[in-house]
Amino acid sequence: MRQQIEASPCLQPNHGLRSSPIAGVVLTGGDVDAIAGLLTLRERQAFTIYATARIQDVLDANPIFEVLARDVVQRRRVTIGTSFQLTFPDGKPSGLSLELIAVPGKVPLYLEQTAASPPIVESEDTVGAMVSDGQRRLFFIPGCAGMTGALAQRLQGADVVLFDGTLWTDDEMLRAGIGSKTGLRMGHMSISGANGTIAAFQRIDVRRKVLLHINNSNPILLDDSPERAAVEAAGWEVAYDGMEIRL
Repeated sequence: MRQQIEASPCLQPNHGLRSSPIAGVVLTGGDVDAIAGLLTLRERQAFTIYATARIQDVLDANPIFEVLARDVVQRRRVTIGTSFQLTFPDGKPSGLSLELIAVPGKVPLYLEQTAASPPIVESEDTVGAMVSDGQRRLFFIPGCAGMTGALAQRLQGADVVLFDGTLWTDDEMLRAGIGSKTGLRMGHMSISGANGTIAAFQRIDVRRKVLLHINNSNPILLDDSPERAAVEAAGWEVAYDGMEIRL
């Protein structure tokens, strides 16, 4: 989060030393890489944290997140499937609505209680976010363990889908010797293969498709790789630092 703010002028203070244009943070899960950045926003600037009750409970259970003073930072519990208007800290409307949607996923690794693989389920642990201005729809889904019929139907006709691009193949971290878990074990569907992202989206009409949350083992990060050519041929873009999307 700190690196992204430093690299993005639009996220930097615009009046005073500790001001921030960041009015809200939407959490789609409780994994470390989803919540650790909150600790960078501890400058007593008003904003709202939007998350499911399950993920808000995770934050509540860890006292380190109390550095986000509760008299300044509001924590709002969001019910899956309920759309509502996003507002600025002063209550003024932003012109955007948010809806958290169910996607297949699993409990964060650090909350697993047994050595056995936890089930892949649709619960409050992993969700997607749909943001709309009333005319256009953008979906942000950085973690997804599989495509369901209901999810495919929700994505149909979307203007932009930012989707889980963690791994090219399910076992690539094992083969590279940099991990002990498959992608599915970590709650991610692969990009390639019969049950992968490219295949799943062949049946979904989306105006613009972008892969993100890409692991450094994934060959699509290489501009000249066959895998990069394959995703581009299938109509996908690969996200990069500083990428801006205008609708």
